[in-house]
Amino acid sequence: MTNIVVLIKQVPDTNSERKLNADFTLDRDIDPVICEINERAVEEALQIKEANGGEVTILTVGPEKATDAIRKALSMGADKAVHIQDDQMAGSDTVQTAWVLARALGTIEGVELVIAGNEASDGRVGAVPAIIAEYLELPQLTHLRKLTVEGDKLTGERETDEGIFGLEATLPAIVSVTEKINEPRFPSFKGIMAAKKKEIQVLSLADIGVEAGEVGQANAGSTVLSSTPKPPKAAGEKVVDEGDGGVKLAEFLVGQKII
Repeated sequence: MTNIVVLIKQVPDTNSERKLNADFTLDRDIDPVICEINERAVEEALQIKEANGGEVTILTVGPEKATDAIRKALSMGADKAVHIQDDQMAGSDTVQTAWVLARALGTIEGVELVIAGNEASDGRVGAVPAIIAEYLELPQLTHLRKLTVEGDKLTGERETDEGIFGLEATLPAIVSVTEKINEPRFPSFKGIMAAKKKEIQVLSLADIGVEAGEVGQANAGSTVLSSTPKPPKAAGEKVVDEGDGGVKLAEFLVGQKII
């Protein structure tokens, strides 16, 4: 294995309040952290590296503060990182972001495998890995709960409501993983200190051959015109068991057309 690239994203902490800016874009300054599923993608890459050799490169698109998410991945054991940092990316949609990532991957030497999370916790679109695969004309194994690399062959398991499906592909390829893939390691003190010295290559859109007219909110394929706050939770119906709790519960479920 030559080079495994892991796609990561800095997102607002899922335990924090979500807010929108005046232009209906997400306020990303609220408790920014590395997306949890990305930590599992990094862990999977590190395990493959430990078994097959090579190196792990982190790739992200984001503002300067996204460096914190990069350092977290580097402290886990990744070798280096590429940070696409350009103010013209603000407000870009999924397709635009995937295009930028695809172009950025073309600047990284020796890429054999790209690993991403199945979806980010901020938008939950879950399409970026597949769109990149289409742009680069590479095989894709998405939503994996298990991944095995043997030589140039990939095998994986995808779990759906219909059952578990086995998938295969040959390198180079792109995969996305779910929360069932592994348990990410905690960065050691040694890893945290080492991450401060690891290389982070900062590139602009011009550096990867992307023009301003291809990205940004003004050029996005969709526009948000309004938003409505999620209504507060309504109080539920309390059932007091006076010897007939089972009957009352059954009547409630029938009334809700659950049974």
